[in-house]
Amino acid sequence: MFVSIPSRERTRLRWATPLLFALLWMCFIVSAVVLPDPEQRRLMVEWGALSGGLSNPEAWWDAIRDGSLLRLFSALFLHADWAHLLGNLVFLLIFGLPAERAMGPWRLLALFLFGGAVANLAAVIAIATPDRLIIGASGAVSALIGAYLALFPSAKLGVVVPLGLFLQFVKVPAPLLIGVWALLQVVFTFIGPAFGAVAWSAHLAGFAFGGAFALIARAGIARRLRRKRGY
Repeated sequence: MFVSIPSRERTRLRWATPLLFALLWMCFIVSAVVLPDPEQRRLMVEWGALSGGLSNPEAWWDAIRDGSLLRLFSALFLHADWAHLLGNLVFLLIFGLPAERAMGPWRLLALFLFGGAVANLAAVIAIATPDRLIIGASGAVSALIGAYLALFPSAKLGVVVPLGLFLQFVKVPAPLLIGVWALLQVVFTFIGPAFGAVAWSAHLAGFAFGGAFALIARAGIARRLRRKRGY
């Protein structure tokens, strides 16, 4: 007989998701509110990712040498407007907090940064028009959604459904809701609204990266949870 002995270690504060939340918010305040319009545009162009590059080994080598490859990461912290920012912040909290509880803060940071960079890279390659600006944390948040689905395949997500004058709160299986979202990303990639202005391919790439990341790290996550629970 094996008896689970709960660990005496106190529950650690989940700091990675709030840190990312604060960084995204502060970067937007500085870039879109504090700076004048000419400086805003210059900041976006200098730190955002640009489409049409990284299409051959020479372009990759040049991007590594001059440091412009880091744009794939810095672009995550730039947003076009309040709606763009707030949408990403809401989904960051919904999917980031439970994912961090399972995988830990450092894995979550790695998932956000590298998942977002891979998503931006996919958009850089997929968008045929050169020098289109690619910014925002949507790809990184999509990576969190993919990881959430891989970690909690039987979870349910709350949805508010308007029924006439009343609002009904219902729980929907996460695979169904996220599956519909993923299907819409595929459709929107080719015929979506704001075609060319929204990098739908980045959402798909981030989602796939997040799912693969969680599956590969599953053994390490399981060990972490066993240590946390004291067996």
